[in-house]
Amino acid sequence: MSKVKYKYNPETLSYDRVETGFKYYLGKAFSFTVSSAFMGLVFFFLYSNIFESPREIKLERENVKLLSQYEIMASKLDQALDVLDDIQQRDENVYRVIFEADSIPNAIRRAGFGGVNRYRYLEDLDNAELVISTAKKLDGVMKQLYVQSRSFDEIIDLAQRKEEMIRCIPAIQPISNKDLKRTASGWGMRLDPIYKTNKFHEGLDFSAPIGTEIYVTGDGVVKTVHKSAIGYGNYVEVDHGFGYTTLYAHMSEFKVRVGQKVKRGEVIGFVGNTGKSTGPHLHYEVRIKGKAVNPTHYFFQDLTPEEYEEMIRISSNSNRTFD
Repeated sequence: MSKVKYKYNPETLSYDRVETGFKYYLGKAFSFTVSSAFMGLVFFFLYSNIFESPREIKLERENVKLLSQYEIMASKLDQALDVLDDIQQRDENVYRVIFEADSIPNAIRRAGFGGVNRYRYLEDLDNAELVISTAKKLDGVMKQLYVQSRSFDEIIDLAQRKEEMIRCIPAIQPISNKDLKRTASGWGMRLDPIYKTNKFHEGLDFSAPIGTEIYVTGDGVVKTVHKSAIGYGNYVEVDHGFGYTTLYAHMSEFKVRVGQKVKRGEVIGFVGNTGKSTGPHLHYEVRIKGKAVNPTHYFFQDLTPEEYEEMIRISSNSNRTFD
């Protein structure tokens, strides 16, 4: 039997018997359960906020390793960008110069990605700055590699066509001028023979009798055959491909037609005195992608270094032109 329990009553100054039936024990059990649950929640809260679980410890270790890998990746991407920059410099200053290809501007090589923020999904990460920076570097490397790959494709194509290119580049004098005495006036500022004002002369004048044969200076296709009593007078323009064109002005007669394919050294017409001209001569121009360049630099199949220096001297002596 259960023990009888008493409780002191200060009003009556006596001990009253305490009922200890089923309800009493049920209340005790309920109180114990509630207090135990409360204490359990308190300990759980304290433990979960003060102590880390094995899973959390494992995840933290993995995060440290991932952060370290990102830092290593960022460093290697910097090294890759340095190597890629060196390759781009060689491409610009060696390969594209040798094959006379257009330069690729940095604005294209290092162009970013427009539009929406493509890294927005990374902004909520704890190490978002490092991750986004690394992602941007990786995207930059991929973009530059794509541009560089296309550049090398172009260079390979030009290399395979180099023999054709050599045949097409203007490389001889347009008239017979072995002793260089027909060199009249060269490239640069000259006195206009008619208007008596200084004007930039974008070609080279060769003095020669009317009817002297004119030779095309590189393989190409006749682009223009034009007759006129002003300006260039009668002239022929030849497209050599690879950005090169040549112009032969003040001619007396033509021996070619538009669209005709011509070979270096082939006679395309004869010296004349047509258009804005003060005497029989040939005005000869070389243009690259529409821009006039000094024709004297393109006689490398005709002239020795000594003859080249002599031509420069002769053409520079005259301060006026024939046209």
